[in-house]
Amino acid sequence: MALPRVRLVVTADDFGYCPRRDEGIVEAFLAGAVTSVSLLVNGAATESAAELARRHHIPTGLHANLSEGRPVGPACHGASSLLGPEGFFLGKMGFREAVAAEDVALSQVREELEAQLSRFQELLGRNPTHVDGHQHVHVLPGVCQVFAEALQAHGVCFTRLPLERGLGRCTWLEAPARAFAFAVERDAQAAVGPFSRSGLRWTDAFVGLSTCGRHMSAHHLSGALARALEGIPTGHSLTAELMAHPGYPSVPPAGGCGEGPDAFSCSWERLHELRVLTEPTLRARLAQDGVQLCALRDLDYKIPGERVPGEATLETFLESSQS
Repeated sequence: MALPRVRLVVTADDFGYCPRRDEGIVEAFLAGAVTSVSLLVNGAATESAAELARRHHIPTGLHANLSEGRPVGPACHGASSLLGPEGFFLGKMGFREAVAAEDVALSQVREELEAQLSRFQELLGRNPTHVDGHQHVHVLPGVCQVFAEALQAHGVCFTRLPLERGLGRCTWLEAPARAFAFAVERDAQAAVGPFSRSGLRWTDAFVGLSTCGRHMSAHHLSGALARALEGIPTGHSLTAELMAHPGYPSVPPAGGCGEGPDAFSCSWERLHELRVLTEPTLRARLAQDGVQLCALRDLDYKIPGERVPGEATLETFLESSQS
């Protein structure tokens, strides 16, 4: 039997955001289409999601959230640089702008991350399998260092590095999505150093910036993995993570992280991702391409010709994703 060219972790983000999103995520997991989930511990359905994870033995990590809804740490009891006047996080772009302006106290970021890690342990009775960032906040300048130190202190070794090879060739991305994706990649490149120094690991390749929502298709997924394999010698394999947001769309007012569900979660694109991921023809195409689905915990076991996840040099990740 031929060895897989790619061992792919399929992670469903935003677990715990609302019962309808969670229903779709569990459906995808039970169908073998999702292999890992990232839990929002400040989500409206956090506790029921944790129960689903325990019941179905779903590999679960923490989706660290510093940008949407209410905090779970000390910030919820008073004024904080992480919050706006209504007591909510500053939002996807608002948090980025505050970080860029150096208006965010990194000590308060550390307190909130610690609180979310503790909350996860209360809910699941164990450490997360991995920690990544809601809206990629974990790779932002300054935040990435605090994030890496918090994970190291809690004994968590796996994270996400959102660098997708060949992103510049993804002509279907609209201008706002393209600009955001390139900004995330610039931050991720700079986060390699802090992550490495703290002993964090990640998959060799990442897919998800070019395949989010309406852009998810068997063709786009296959193409993204093919770009990741460019330059990999025959007989060698790599590990990869697909970031996905499947589920049944939220119906207001249910869901969210304290402010109700956002347009992203209410969109038909959540159901589109669910249908693409669970379509049998996708699994057949991936198998034909030499892709084997697995969980992060499986990556602790190397196969011949495979690198340890995250062991690639910095130069590997600084290869132009826009070529």
